[in-house]
Amino acid sequence: MDTYRVAEAAELLGVSDDTVRRWIDAGRLPARREGSRTVIDGPDLAAYAGAGAEGHAPDSRASAVSARNRLPGIVTRVVKDTVMAQVEMVCGPYRVVSLMSAEAADELGLVPGARAVASVKSTNVVVERP
Repeated sequence: MDTYRVAEAAELLGVSDDTVRRWIDAGRLPARREGSRTVIDGPDLAAYAGAGAEGHAPDSRASAVSARNRLPGIVTRVVKDTVMAQVEMVCGPYRVVSLMSAEAADELGLVPGARAVASVKSTNVVVERP
C-alpha cells in the first residue's frame, strides 16, 4: 500500500503543507505517525481527494494549460470489467478520467491510493456552453 508524506499529499491535492496539516488536526484526513514522520495511507488520501474533487472548480491556472501535459496525481477510483477499466484521478484541482484496457490497469497496479501521472494530449477539442 502506498503512503504519502504531508508534502506529497499537498502537492497531489494542489494545496499547501499547512492546509493538509490543518485537515489532519481537524480529523478530516486520517493520518498516522511512522517514525518521526506523519504519513497518510493511499486509500485514505484517495477517498479524501475523490470527495473533494467534486467541489473543485478550475482556477486561473487552467488557462495556462498547454496541449501536452503531465499531471501527477492520485488514483481515486477504478471500475473494471473483463475488457476495459475506467480510472479516475485527482491531479491538484483537476479530476482526470481515463479509459484503458483492464489488463493495462492491472499491469500498472492502478488501485485507489496509487500514485500515477496522467499524460494529456488532446487531438480533439470539445466546445461547451455554460
